[in-house]
Amino acid sequence: MNEETVFLGKPAAVWSYLTFIGLLIAVSMNGESKNPFAAFHIRQALGLNLLFIVLMVPMGYFDTWMISGPFYLAFFALWLFGIISAFQGKVQPVPLVGKFFQSVFGKK
Repeated sequence: MNEETVFLGKPAAVWSYLTFIGLLIAVSMNGESKNPFAAFHIRQALGLNLLFIVLMVPMGYFDTWMISGPFYLAFFALWLFGIISAFQGKVQPVPLVGKFFQSVFGKK
């Protein structure tokens, strides 16, 4: 991926990590241009958002930070890794689950 592609896709890539609304904004920003750098990070952010919802809704029923706290901390670390790699212009999957997100949400 060349520097121009990364430069043009960086705003959408960063927006994708900023809440679910930011993900929708990033998808609309990348709708016409189909930038591969932005698409990579949009898939990563989509996977993180969906995994957060799937795991945290049941975790919310536990009324203790001893159980839910480590999950919040783990998701914060994954989110931070993703947004930093987007800022730096790197195509680097999120640890543990990033390759899975690319295979599930990538083009078939």
